[in-house]
Amino acid sequence: MGWLSVSAHRVEVDATDGLARTGRVVTPRGSYPVPAFMPVGTRGAVKALDSGDLEGLGAHVVLANTYHLMLRPGAEVVAALGGLHRFTGWSGHTLTDSGGFQVHSLKPTVDDDGVTFASVYDGSSKRLTPESAVEIQGLLGADTQMVLDVCATLPATPAALRVAVDRTADWAGRARERHRTLEQRPEGQALYGIVQGGTDEILRAESAERTVALDFDGYGIGGLSVGEPRPAMLATLAATLPLLPDDQPRYLMGVGDPVGMLEAVALGVDQFDCVAPTRLARHGAIWTSDGKLSLRRASNASDDRPLDPECSCTTCARWSRGYLRHLLVLGEPTAWRLLSIHNLHFVLTLMGEARASIAAGTFDALRARVRDTWET
Repeated sequence: MGWLSVSAHRVEVDATDGLARTGRVVTPRGSYPVPAFMPVGTRGAVKALDSGDLEGLGAHVVLANTYHLMLRPGAEVVAALGGLHRFTGWSGHTLTDSGGFQVHSLKPTVDDDGVTFASVYDGSSKRLTPESAVEIQGLLGADTQMVLDVCATLPATPAALRVAVDRTADWAGRARERHRTLEQRPEGQALYGIVQGGTDEILRAESAERTVALDFDGYGIGGLSVGEPRPAMLATLAATLPLLPDDQPRYLMGVGDPVGMLEAVALGVDQFDCVAPTRLARHGAIWTSDGKLSLRRASNASDDRPLDPECSCTTCARWSRGYLRHLLVLGEPTAWRLLSIHNLHFVLTLMGEARASIAAGTFDALRARVRDTWET
């Protein structure tokens, strides 16, 4: 189905290979290439890295977490300090999630009007509604904000999925209306809707139809990679993506493993986010062209090779496995930075390879190579 709509964000497609597509998302700030991976800076920073590191790595979009920033330092403080871009020293694109994933991860009290959390910092009670999530994200000032949604943990009962879809749709309408009238937000700030429904293809279709009818600037696909097998995730994506507009960004939320991303790109997804590359790096799980390397293994203690001889990142260019393992086992924070740089370089390079292979008509060969490396 070829949906077309007018939006503050649009996708300009340069080439396709099957359903996979490459081009750019055009925004009031400029543009960024897709497929894209977006590093996650939960509290306004990608842990152990700074904005200069991200620029050097070639990142284009960085995420920040609404729930955490509304608690520390507070959205009003971020706004007073110039919004997320000036606050973090990042000149690229930014995206804030709504706090909806915390509905899944922190198990707050959810009702038809919104969500009540206990602060992870001091235990105090905090409330988020679809309207307040929009207002807070307006103060944070990202280029893109997400609607507040309900992400059901899978497997979920049909009744739980029905509630998640209905509340997400209702909250999306309320968020859209509030965003249209919001004065304290950057000019041209986009609002993305989110499709829910678990792995129920009928509910996904309903959710997509109800969300697209509200005419958002882009579309997140939420509630996946939360416990379901990969084939179920991919089947759900295949049923959902044709129902979303062709000329707007399609964002698979919370997916960042190499195979999962490329399989989703093959179905038409444009962008991804995930904490996995940096979180795993801090624990010594290194992503390489040969698959995953467990750096903590004793066999690496006297290994003079780089993490990945095929890698061109600054970490691999200068330091050995032995040295990096030494830093890691001693808990030296330098290890977290150097290993995070490597893993992010791997993921961002993979997205660059995906873009090039789609343009060249060789995307299936890249998919097969990555699948063979990571699933054997």
